[in-house]
Amino acid sequence: MRNIVIGQSGGPTAAINASLAGAYHRAKELGFDVVYGMHHGVEGLLREDLIELEPYLDDPEDIEVLKRTPASALGTCRYRLKDYREDDSDYRKVIEVMEKYDIEVFLYIGGNDSMDTVKELSDYAAEHGLPQRFMGVPKTIDNDLPVTDHCPGYGSAAKYIATSLKEVMRDNNAGDVHKPTIIVAEIMGRNAGWLTAAAALVKSGDCSGVDAIFLPEQVFDMDEFRRVVRELGEKGKPAIIAVSEGVRVADGRYVCELAADVAVDAFGHKQMSGTAAYLCGLISSEFGYKTRYIEFSTLQRAASHLASRTDIEEAFDCGVAAVNLAVEGHTGEMIVMVRDTDSPYACHMEGYDIHSVANLEKGLPVEWITADHQMSEAYEHYARPLIQGEVLPIFVDGVPQHLLIGE
Repeated sequence: MRNIVIGQSGGPTAAINASLAGAYHRAKELGFDVVYGMHHGVEGLLREDLIELEPYLDDPEDIEVLKRTPASALGTCRYRLKDYREDDSDYRKVIEVMEKYDIEVFLYIGGNDSMDTVKELSDYAAEHGLPQRFMGVPKTIDNDLPVTDHCPGYGSAAKYIATSLKEVMRDNNAGDVHKPTIIVAEIMGRNAGWLTAAAALVKSGDCSGVDAIFLPEQVFDMDEFRRVVRELGEKGKPAIIAVSEGVRVADGRYVCELAADVAVDAFGHKQMSGTAAYLCGLISSEFGYKTRYIEFSTLQRAASHLASRTDIEEAFDCGVAAVNLAVEGHTGEMIVMVRDTDSPYACHMEGYDIHSVANLEKGLPVEWITADHQMSEAYEHYARPLIQGEVLPIFVDGVPQHLLIGE
């Protein structure tokens, strides 16, 4: 028997299942007997909660539906493996399960923390002379994994943000001309502003764009925010301000912490929410302007009905590349996307040492942020190709059809 196991971890995206589809498709092409899915990531693997995928994906149409299904079809987790130098019980269990099910290759689709899991498992296997191979497939709407030009999931989320903000602008501009509304839109991004920067993609021939963008790459200056708000209010026109959930004031506190304490996850990350609500409260109390806040929240990562074709196709190809390299003997690597040309846009996939990726974050270049709180042409040049094309859902009875695995 020659088997492979695939897991999904961290926050879901509109493209994560396309990587699963690509990996499954290529694994079967290359003759793997059984392709297993980890039910809820490595945490499921530790429980021996594995799903044989062939019954769910035995028809090419099933793979097409999977590519159009949002979130993690296998279920996700945020489980942190113990340090094997102090306690290797998790690692011994992973190897035990892989040996029991004749699994040669472990593929993990995820972001920063997921790549740490791949790194630790591959290091453990190397130190103990074990033959199992471990490969990472990038996934994050935050677009903050280093080395890779961009990350699967980002293009679709950026497309959703730009489209939704443009629609919100049309709605806001149609409001009461005597009392225009200032909208603050809160967009995901704890330490990196890639997603919020996508608000700049609203600007087009029929749209002037959002009025200001605030990103975590720069200290959030309350006085400067007040100045921007005052100028917008004095114009007497509807306005939209895009702000990252993770913007911080000079003393290091997140703006959302100014109103309330925030929870912390298993990896020590603070759970963000409330930035836009806090800022709208400030605008109303200090200036008396009419306000409304919007939190895109999970909508920006689940909107498969607005997926970018470029994003879905590249996510699929990342899954294919991971299987190809694992079969060639690679381990301890993450697939990275290398941009070949800008016009026409093209990129290819390579494997890269996981130690240069795990637990590291790539922020948006500060030089792409202009003095008037907009994004430079360099950002648009970078991001515009990533949101091109559409992959429409397969509709049944008026709503999208999704592929369910293990339910």
